[in-house]
Amino acid sequence: MFNSKTSFKAVILAAGKGTRMKSSKPKVLHEIFSKPLVGWVVDSINEIYPQNNTQSIVVVGHGADDVEKYLKKYENVTCVLQKEQLGTGHAVSMATSELKDFCGTVLITCGDTPLLKSSTMRSMVEYHLEHNADVTVMSAIFDNPFGYGRIVRLQDGGIEAIVEQKDANDEQKAIKEVNAGVYCLKWESVKGAFGELKNNNSQGEYYLTDIVCWAKEKNKKALSFVIKNPDETLGINSRAQLAQATQIMKNEKLNELMETGVTIVDSLSTSISPETKIGADTVIYPNTYINGKNKIGSNCKIGPFSHLRGNVEVGDYSKIGNFVELKNAKIGSHTNVSHLSYVGDATLGSNVNIGAGTIFANYNSITKEKKQSTLKDGVSIGSNTVIVAPVELGENVFVGAGSVITKDVEENSLALCRTPQKEYPNWVEKQKKLLNKGDN
Repeated sequence: MFNSKTSFKAVILAAGKGTRMKSSKPKVLHEIFSKPLVGWVVDSINEIYPQNNTQSIVVVGHGADDVEKYLKKYENVTCVLQKEQLGTGHAVSMATSELKDFCGTVLITCGDTPLLKSSTMRSMVEYHLEHNADVTVMSAIFDNPFGYGRIVRLQDGGIEAIVEQKDANDEQKAIKEVNAGVYCLKWESVKGAFGELKNNNSQGEYYLTDIVCWAKEKNKKALSFVIKNPDETLGINSRAQLAQATQIMKNEKLNELMETGVTIVDSLSTSISPETKIGADTVIYPNTYINGKNKIGSNCKIGPFSHLRGNVEVGDYSKIGNFVELKNAKIGSHTNVSHLSYVGDATLGSNVNIGAGTIFANYNSITKEKKQSTLKDGVSIGSNTVIVAPVELGENVFVGAGSVITKDVEENSLALCRTPQKEYPNWVEKQKKLLNKGDN
Protein backbone atom coordinates (compact mmCIF):
# COMPACT_ATOMS: atom_id res chain seq x y z
CA MET A 1 0.00 0.00 0.00
CA PHE A 2 1.02 3.61 -0.53
CA ASN A 3 2.49 5.54 2.36
CA SER A 4 4.28 8.85 2.80
CA LYS A 5 7.63 7.18 2.05
CA THR A 6 6.47 5.59 -1.22
CA SER A 7 7.89 7.21 -4.35
CA PHE A 8 5.25 8.33 -6.82
CA LYS A 9 5.42 10.49 -9.94
CA ALA A 10 3.19 11.14 -12.93
CA VAL A 11 3.73 11.58 -16.65
CA ILE A 12 1.06 13.52 -18.54
CA LEU A 13 0.94 13.22 -22.33
CA ALA A 14 0.00 16.62 -23.73
CA ALA A 15 1.85 16.94 -27.03
CA GLY A 16 -1.00 16.27 -29.45
CA LYS A 17 -2.31 18.87 -31.86
CA GLY A 18 -5.99 17.93 -31.62
CA THR A 19 -6.70 18.22 -35.33
CA ARG A 20 -10.42 17.50 -34.89
CA MET A 21 -10.78 20.53 -32.61
CA LYS A 22 -10.27 22.74 -35.70
CA SER A 23 -8.40 25.28 -33.59
CA SER A 24 -5.11 27.17 -33.47
CA LYS A 25 -5.09 26.53 -29.71
CA PRO A 26 -3.39 23.36 -28.40
CA LYS A 27 -6.01 20.77 -27.53
CA VAL A 28 -5.09 20.54 -23.85
CA LEU A 29 -5.65 24.31 -23.41
CA HIS A 30 -9.32 24.14 -24.39
CA GLU A 31 -11.37 24.85 -21.30
CA ILE A 32 -14.17 23.50 -19.16
CA PHE A 33 -15.44 26.01 -16.58
CA SER A 34 -12.56 28.32 -17.60
CA LYS A 35 -9.89 25.77 -16.65
CA PRO A 36 -7.79 24.13 -19.40
CA LEU A 37 -8.14 20.38 -19.81
CA VAL A 38 -4.56 19.81 -18.70
CA GLY A 39 -5.27 21.89 -15.57
CA TRP A 40 -8.04 19.49 -14.56
CA VAL A 41 -5.63 16.57 -15.00
CA VAL A 42 -2.78 18.16 -13.01
CA ASP A 43 -5.13 19.16 -10.19
CA SER A 44 -6.55 15.64 -9.98
CA ILE A 45 -3.07 14.14 -9.81
CA ASN A 46 -2.11 16.60 -7.08
CA GLU A 47 -5.08 15.35 -5.06
CA ILE A 48 -4.15 11.65 -5.28
CA TYR A 49 -1.70 11.95 -2.41
CA PRO A 50 -1.73 15.65 -1.44
CA GLN A 51 0.86 15.11 1.28
CA ASN A 52 3.31 13.78 -1.33
CA ASN A 53 3.62 16.97 -3.46
CA THR A 54 3.63 14.72 -6.51
CA GLN A 55 5.91 15.72 -9.37
CA SER A 56 4.20 15.66 -12.75
CA ILE A 57 6.23 15.54 -15.94
CA VAL A 58 4.18 16.96 -18.81
CA VAL A 59 5.21 15.99 -22.34
CA VAL A 60 4.47 18.97 -24.59
CA GLY A 61 4.64 19.32 -28.37
CA HIS A 62 2.13 21.32 -30.43
CA GLY A 63 1.82 24.80 -28.95
CA ALA A 64 4.50 23.89 -26.40
CA ASP A 65 5.21 27.51 -25.43
CA ASP A 66 1.56 28.23 -24.63
CA VAL A 67 1.13 25.00 -22.67
CA GLU A 68 4.32 25.62 -20.68
CA LYS A 69 3.24 29.19 -19.97
CA TYR A 70 0.01 27.95 -18.40
CA LEU A 71 1.76 25.21 -16.42
CA LYS A 72 4.21 27.64 -14.80
CA LYS A 73 1.57 28.20 -12.12
CA TYR A 74 2.35 24.71 -10.79
CA GLU A 75 5.59 24.47 -8.82
CA ASN A 76 5.61 20.68 -9.03
CA VAL A 77 5.28 20.42 -12.83
CA THR A 78 8.19 19.93 -15.23
CA CYS A 79 7.73 20.12 -18.99
CA VAL A 80 9.68 18.09 -21.56
CA LEU A 81 9.45 18.59 -25.31
CA GLN A 82 8.47 15.97 -27.87
CA LYS A 83 9.65 17.65 -31.07
CA GLU A 84 8.22 14.96 -33.35
CA GLN A 85 5.02 13.19 -32.45
CA LEU A 86 6.05 9.57 -33.00
CA GLY A 87 3.50 7.90 -30.78
CA THR A 88 2.60 7.55 -27.14
CA GLY A 89 5.52 5.25 -26.37
CA HIS A 90 7.89 7.79 -27.87
CA ALA A 91 6.22 10.53 -25.81
CA VAL A 92 6.89 8.68 -22.54
CA SER A 93 10.50 8.10 -23.60
CA MET A 94 10.91 11.91 -23.66
CA ALA A 95 10.27 11.89 -19.90
CA THR A 96 12.87 9.22 -19.08
CA SER A 97 15.60 11.80 -18.49
CA GLU A 98 13.51 13.23 -15.64
CA LEU A 99 13.08 9.72 -14.24
CA LYS A 100 16.69 8.58 -14.68
CA ASP A 101 17.39 7.61 -11.06
CA PHE A 102 13.79 7.20 -9.94
CA CYS A 103 12.57 4.07 -8.18
CA GLY A 104 8.86 3.80 -7.49
CA THR A 105 5.48 4.08 -9.18
CA VAL A 106 4.91 6.14 -12.31
CA LEU A 107 1.35 6.97 -13.32
CA ILE A 108 0.92 7.77 -17.02
CA THR A 109 -2.19 9.54 -18.25
CA CYS A 110 -3.30 11.96 -20.96
CA GLY A 111 -3.73 15.71 -20.69
CA ASP A 112 -7.16 15.62 -22.35
CA THR A 113 -9.05 13.52 -19.75
CA PRO A 114 -10.63 16.13 -17.44
CA LEU A 115 -13.21 13.74 -15.91
CA LEU A 116 -10.69 11.32 -14.41
CA LYS A 117 -11.02 11.59 -10.64
CA SER A 118 -8.18 11.54 -8.14
CA SER A 119 -10.01 8.89 -6.11
CA THR A 120 -10.11 6.60 -9.15
CA MET A 121 -6.40 7.06 -9.86
CA ARG A 122 -5.59 6.51 -6.19
CA SER A 123 -7.51 3.22 -6.22
CA MET A 124 -5.60 2.16 -9.33
CA VAL A 125 -2.21 2.97 -7.79
CA GLU A 126 -3.06 1.05 -4.64
CA TYR A 127 -4.34 -1.91 -6.69
CA HIS A 128 -1.05 -1.86 -8.62
CA LEU A 129 1.00 -1.86 -5.41
CA GLU A 130 -1.18 -4.46 -3.64
CA HIS A 131 -0.72 -6.94 -6.46
CA ASN A 132 2.98 -6.13 -6.93
CA ALA A 133 2.42 -5.58 -10.64
CA ASP A 134 5.04 -4.32 -13.05
CA VAL A 135 2.42 -2.86 -15.42
CA THR A 136 -1.20 -2.04 -14.61
CA VAL A 137 -3.51 -0.77 -17.35
CA MET A 138 -6.76 1.03 -16.59
CA SER A 139 -9.63 -0.53 -18.49
CA ALA A 140 -13.33 0.13 -18.93
CA ILE A 141 -16.32 -1.91 -20.03
CA PHE A 142 -18.36 -0.51 -22.93
CA ASP A 143 -21.41 -2.05 -24.60
CA ASN A 144 -20.23 -0.50 -27.85
CA PRO A 145 -16.41 -0.48 -27.72
CA PHE A 146 -15.90 0.57 -31.35
CA GLY A 147 -12.69 2.53 -31.85
CA TYR A 148 -11.01 1.44 -28.60
CA GLY A 149 -8.08 -0.89 -28.09
CA ARG A 150 -9.30 -4.22 -26.70
CA ILE A 151 -7.86 -5.82 -23.57
CA VAL A 152 -6.90 -9.43 -24.40
CA ARG A 153 -6.64 -11.43 -21.19
CA LEU A 154 -4.77 -14.56 -20.22
CA GLN A 155 -6.52 -17.44 -18.49
CA ASP A 156 -5.03 -16.39 -15.12
CA GLY A 157 -6.63 -12.93 -15.45
CA GLY A 158 -3.47 -11.12 -16.48
CA ILE A 159 -3.16 -9.17 -19.75
CA GLU A 160 -1.75 -10.72 -22.87
CA ALA A 161 -2.02 -7.70 -25.16
CA ILE A 162 -3.87 -4.53 -26.09
CA VAL A 163 -5.12 -4.79 -29.65
CA GLU A 164 -6.18 -1.67 -31.51
CA GLN A 165 -9.54 -1.64 -33.33
CA LYS A 166 -7.94 -1.58 -36.79
CA ASP A 167 -5.74 -4.56 -35.96
CA ALA A 168 -8.36 -6.67 -34.13
CA ASN A 169 -9.88 -9.85 -35.54
CA ASP A 170 -13.59 -10.63 -35.18
CA GLU A 171 -13.10 -12.47 -31.89
CA GLN A 172 -11.10 -9.60 -30.42
CA LYS A 173 -13.62 -7.01 -31.65
CA ALA A 174 -16.28 -8.78 -29.57
CA ILE A 175 -14.33 -7.98 -26.38
CA LYS A 176 -16.04 -5.21 -24.38
CA GLU A 177 -13.13 -4.44 -22.04
CA VAL A 178 -11.10 -1.62 -23.55
CA ASN A 179 -7.93 0.30 -22.83
CA ALA A 180 -8.62 3.58 -20.99
CA GLY A 181 -5.14 4.99 -21.70
CA VAL A 182 -3.93 5.21 -18.08
CA TYR A 183 -1.00 3.15 -16.84
CA CYS A 184 0.82 2.41 -13.58
CA LEU A 185 4.42 1.26 -13.94
CA LYS A 186 6.95 -0.10 -11.50
CA TRP A 187 9.53 2.19 -13.00
CA GLU A 188 12.74 0.39 -12.06
CA SER A 189 11.28 -2.79 -13.56
CA VAL A 190 9.95 -1.46 -16.87
CA LYS A 191 11.98 1.63 -17.75
CA GLY A 192 14.06 -0.46 -20.17
CA ALA A 193 11.00 -0.93 -22.37
CA PHE A 194 11.25 2.61 -23.68
CA GLY A 195 14.49 1.81 -25.47
CA GLU A 196 13.08 -1.41 -26.92
CA LEU A 197 9.60 -0.60 -28.23
CA LYS A 198 9.23 -1.17 -32.00
CA ASN A 199 7.46 0.94 -34.60
CA ASN A 200 6.68 -1.82 -37.07
CA ASN A 201 3.06 -0.80 -37.56
CA SER A 202 1.04 1.02 -40.21
CA GLN A 203 1.56 4.36 -38.47
CA GLY A 204 5.30 3.95 -37.98
CA GLU A 205 4.83 5.00 -34.34
CA TYR A 206 5.95 3.72 -30.96
CA TYR A 207 2.83 2.68 -29.05
CA LEU A 208 2.65 2.75 -25.28
CA THR A 209 0.17 -0.14 -25.53
CA ASP A 210 3.04 -2.37 -26.70
CA ILE A 211 4.45 -2.25 -23.19
CA VAL A 212 2.04 -5.08 -22.32
CA CYS A 213 3.56 -7.40 -24.94
CA TRP A 214 7.03 -6.28 -23.83
CA ALA A 215 6.15 -7.17 -20.23
CA LYS A 216 4.92 -10.62 -21.28
CA GLU A 217 8.15 -11.29 -23.21
CA LYS A 218 10.19 -10.28 -20.17
CA ASN A 219 8.05 -12.38 -17.77
CA LYS A 220 6.78 -9.23 -16.04
CA LYS A 221 3.42 -9.06 -14.32
CA ALA A 222 0.80 -7.08 -16.29
CA LEU A 223 -2.69 -6.52 -14.90
CA SER A 224 -5.73 -4.41 -15.64
CA PHE A 225 -7.69 -2.22 -13.26
CA VAL A 226 -11.35 -2.00 -14.32
CA ILE A 227 -12.80 1.45 -13.72
CA LYS A 228 -16.31 1.64 -12.26
CA ASN A 229 -17.50 4.71 -14.20
CA PRO A 230 -16.48 4.57 -17.89
CA ASP A 231 -17.40 8.26 -18.33
CA GLU A 232 -14.22 9.21 -16.47
CA THR A 233 -12.10 7.85 -19.31
CA LEU A 234 -13.52 10.25 -21.93
CA GLY A 235 -10.71 11.85 -23.90
CA ILE A 236 -11.40 15.16 -25.65
CA ASN A 237 -10.67 15.06 -29.37
CA SER A 238 -13.46 17.25 -30.75
CA ARG A 239 -15.72 20.14 -29.81
CA ALA A 240 -18.59 17.67 -29.44
CA GLN A 241 -16.61 15.66 -26.89
CA LEU A 242 -15.67 18.88 -25.10
CA ALA A 243 -19.38 19.73 -24.79
CA GLN A 244 -20.12 16.15 -23.67
CA ALA A 245 -17.49 16.30 -20.92
CA THR A 246 -18.75 19.71 -19.80
CA GLN A 247 -22.29 18.36 -19.52
CA ILE A 248 -21.14 15.32 -17.53
CA MET A 249 -19.11 17.49 -15.15
CA LYS A 250 -22.01 19.91 -14.73
CA ASN A 251 -24.60 17.20 -14.05
CA GLU A 252 -22.38 15.44 -11.53
CA LYS A 253 -21.95 18.69 -9.60
CA LEU A 254 -25.64 19.60 -9.63
CA ASN A 255 -26.60 16.12 -8.41
CA GLU A 256 -23.98 16.31 -5.67
CA LEU A 257 -25.30 19.68 -4.50
CA MET A 258 -28.93 18.58 -4.50
CA GLU A 259 -28.01 15.49 -2.47
CA THR A 260 -26.41 17.76 0.16
CA GLY A 261 -29.43 20.05 0.56
CA VAL A 262 -29.08 22.71 -2.14
CA THR A 263 -32.14 23.58 -4.24
CA ILE A 264 -31.48 23.87 -7.98
CA VAL A 265 -34.68 25.34 -9.43
CA ASP A 266 -33.83 24.56 -13.06
CA SER A 267 -30.92 22.19 -13.63
CA LEU A 268 -31.12 22.60 -17.41
CA SER A 269 -30.25 26.30 -17.29
CA THR A 270 -27.85 26.20 -14.33
CA SER A 271 -24.09 25.56 -14.49
CA ILE A 272 -21.93 25.28 -11.36
CA SER A 273 -18.24 24.44 -11.39
CA PRO A 274 -17.04 21.34 -9.51
CA GLU A 275 -14.77 23.58 -7.42
CA THR A 276 -17.69 25.48 -5.89
CA LYS A 277 -18.94 24.64 -2.39
CA ILE A 278 -22.51 25.56 -1.40
CA GLY A 279 -24.20 25.22 1.99
CA ALA A 280 -27.53 23.55 2.71
CA ASP A 281 -30.84 25.33 2.10
CA THR A 282 -29.34 27.70 -0.44
CA VAL A 283 -31.52 28.17 -3.53
CA ILE A 284 -29.99 28.53 -7.00
CA TYR A 285 -32.44 30.13 -9.41
CA PRO A 286 -32.51 29.59 -13.21
CA ASN A 287 -29.91 30.87 -15.67
CA THR A 288 -27.17 31.10 -13.05
CA TYR A 289 -23.56 30.43 -14.09
CA ILE A 290 -20.97 29.83 -11.36
CA ASN A 291 -17.40 29.44 -12.50
CA GLY A 292 -14.05 28.74 -10.82
CA LYS A 293 -13.49 28.20 -7.08
CA ASN A 294 -16.17 29.67 -4.83
CA LYS A 295 -17.71 29.18 -1.41
CA ILE A 296 -21.37 30.00 -0.88
CA GLY A 297 -22.94 29.72 2.56
CA SER A 298 -26.23 28.24 3.68
CA ASN A 299 -29.71 29.77 3.26
CA CYS A 300 -28.56 32.02 0.42
CA LYS A 301 -30.45 32.95 -2.73
CA ILE A 302 -28.45 33.09 -5.96
CA GLY A 303 -29.97 34.28 -9.23
CA PRO A 304 -31.78 34.23 -11.50
CA PHE A 305 -29.27 35.32 -14.17
CA SER A 306 -26.35 35.63 -11.73
CA HIS A 307 -22.75 35.17 -12.86
CA LEU A 308 -20.05 34.28 -10.33
CA ARG A 309 -16.73 34.31 -12.16
CA GLY A 310 -14.49 32.76 -9.52
CA ASN A 311 -12.77 33.40 -6.18
CA VAL A 312 -16.07 34.44 -4.62
CA GLU A 313 -17.21 33.89 -1.03
CA VAL A 314 -20.80 34.51 0.01
CA GLY A 315 -21.81 34.37 3.66
CA ASP A 316 -24.94 32.75 5.10
CA TYR A 317 -28.39 34.27 4.43
CA SER A 318 -27.11 36.54 1.65
CA LYS A 319 -28.72 37.26 -1.69
CA ILE A 320 -27.04 37.62 -5.07
CA GLY A 321 -29.83 38.64 -7.41
CA ASN A 322 -30.69 38.85 -11.07
CA PHE A 323 -28.10 40.14 -13.52
CA VAL A 324 -25.42 40.45 -10.82
CA GLU A 325 -21.79 39.65 -11.62
CA LEU A 326 -19.19 38.86 -8.95
CA LYS A 327 -15.46 38.21 -9.24
CA ASN A 328 -12.72 38.13 -6.58
CA ALA A 329 -15.30 39.23 -4.04
CA LYS A 330 -15.94 38.36 -0.41
CA ILE A 331 -19.55 38.94 0.62
CA GLY A 332 -20.54 38.81 4.31
CA SER A 333 -23.66 37.27 5.83
CA HIS A 334 -27.14 38.82 5.50
CA THR A 335 -25.88 41.00 2.62
CA ASN A 336 -27.89 41.78 -0.51
CA VAL A 337 -26.53 42.45 -3.98
CA SER A 338 -29.93 42.21 -5.52
CA HIS A 339 -29.87 43.28 -9.14
CA LEU A 340 -28.00 44.75 -12.10
CA SER A 341 -24.68 45.24 -10.28
CA TYR A 342 -21.01 44.33 -10.66
CA VAL A 343 -18.84 43.64 -7.61
CA GLY A 344 -15.20 42.88 -8.37
CA ASP A 345 -12.06 42.89 -6.21
CA ALA A 346 -14.06 43.87 -3.15
CA THR A 347 -14.82 42.86 0.41
CA LEU A 348 -18.35 43.50 1.69
CA GLY A 349 -19.21 43.05 5.34
CA SER A 350 -22.40 41.73 6.89
CA ASN A 351 -25.81 43.43 6.57
CA VAL A 352 -24.65 45.43 3.54
CA ASN A 353 -27.16 46.48 0.89
CA ILE A 354 -26.06 47.21 -2.67
CA GLY A 355 -28.63 49.16 -4.70
CA ALA A 356 -29.49 48.36 -8.29
CA GLY A 357 -27.00 49.34 -10.94
CA THR A 358 -24.01 49.70 -8.61
CA ILE A 359 -20.62 49.24 -10.22
CA PHE A 360 -17.25 48.66 -8.56
CA ALA A 361 -14.74 50.33 -10.87
CA ASN A 362 -11.71 48.20 -10.06
CA TYR A 363 -9.61 48.11 -13.24
CA ASN A 364 -7.15 50.58 -14.79
CA SER A 365 -6.91 49.66 -18.47
CA ILE A 366 -3.67 51.64 -18.91
CA THR A 367 -1.66 50.21 -16.00
CA LYS A 368 -3.53 46.87 -16.12
CA GLU A 369 -3.85 47.08 -12.34
CA LYS A 370 -6.84 46.07 -10.21
CA LYS A 371 -7.54 47.80 -6.91
CA GLN A 372 -9.51 46.67 -3.88
CA SER A 373 -12.56 48.21 -2.23
CA THR A 374 -13.81 47.48 1.28
CA LEU A 375 -17.32 48.08 2.61
CA LYS A 376 -17.67 47.49 6.34
CA ASP A 377 -20.73 46.07 8.12
CA GLY A 378 -24.03 47.86 7.65
CA VAL A 379 -23.09 49.93 4.58
CA SER A 380 -25.99 50.91 2.31
CA ILE A 381 -25.34 51.91 -1.30
CA GLY A 382 -27.98 53.77 -3.31
CA SER A 383 -28.83 52.80 -6.85
CA ASN A 384 -26.64 53.73 -9.82
CA THR A 385 -23.56 54.33 -7.71
CA VAL A 386 -19.96 53.85 -8.82
CA ILE A 387 -17.39 52.78 -6.23
CA VAL A 388 -13.97 53.76 -7.64
CA ALA A 389 -11.25 51.60 -6.10
CA PRO A 390 -9.31 51.79 -3.92
CA VAL A 391 -11.70 53.03 -1.25
CA GLU A 392 -12.90 51.99 2.19
CA LEU A 393 -16.36 52.75 3.54
CA GLY A 394 -16.69 52.52 7.31
CA GLU A 395 -19.48 50.86 9.25
CA ASN A 396 -23.05 52.03 8.61
CA VAL A 397 -22.05 54.44 5.83
CA PHE A 398 -24.98 55.54 3.67
CA VAL A 399 -24.26 56.46 0.05
CA GLY A 400 -26.88 58.43 -1.83
CA ALA A 401 -28.11 57.15 -5.19
CA GLY A 402 -26.22 58.27 -8.28
CA SER A 403 -22.97 59.00 -6.43
CA VAL A 404 -19.41 58.41 -7.62
CA ILE A 405 -17.32 57.52 -4.57
CA THR A 406 -13.59 58.09 -5.00
CA LYS A 407 -12.46 58.65 -1.39
CA ASP A 408 -12.70 56.80 1.92
CA VAL A 409 -15.82 57.51 3.98
CA GLU A 410 -15.88 57.50 7.77
CA GLU A 411 -18.34 55.31 9.67
CA ASN A 412 -21.92 56.49 10.18
CA SER A 413 -21.52 59.15 7.46
CA LEU A 414 -23.71 60.09 4.53
CA ALA A 415 -21.72 60.28 1.28
CA LEU A 416 -23.09 62.18 -1.73
CA CYS A 417 -21.43 63.10 -4.97
CA ARG A 418 -23.88 64.71 -7.39
CA THR A 419 -24.08 67.86 -9.43
CA PRO A 420 -26.97 70.10 -8.30
CA GLN A 421 -30.25 69.43 -10.04
CA LYS A 422 -31.24 72.23 -12.40
CA GLU A 423 -34.67 72.96 -13.82
CA TYR A 424 -35.42 75.04 -16.93
CA PRO A 425 -39.13 76.04 -17.02
CA ASN A 426 -40.99 75.71 -20.35
CA TRP A 427 -37.84 74.28 -22.02
CA VAL A 428 -39.84 71.67 -23.95
CA GLU A 429 -42.32 74.19 -25.35
CA LYS A 430 -39.49 76.49 -26.44
CA GLN A 431 -37.80 73.62 -28.27
CA LYS A 432 -41.01 72.72 -30.07
CA LYS A 433 -41.48 76.32 -31.23
CA LEU A 434 -37.94 76.42 -32.56
CA LEU A 435 -38.55 73.21 -34.50
CA ASN A 436 -41.83 74.50 -35.93
CA LYS A 437 -40.15 77.73 -37.01
CA GLY A 438 -37.50 75.73 -38.82
CA ASP A 439 -40.14 73.68 -40.66
CA ASN A 440 -41.72 76.88 -42.01
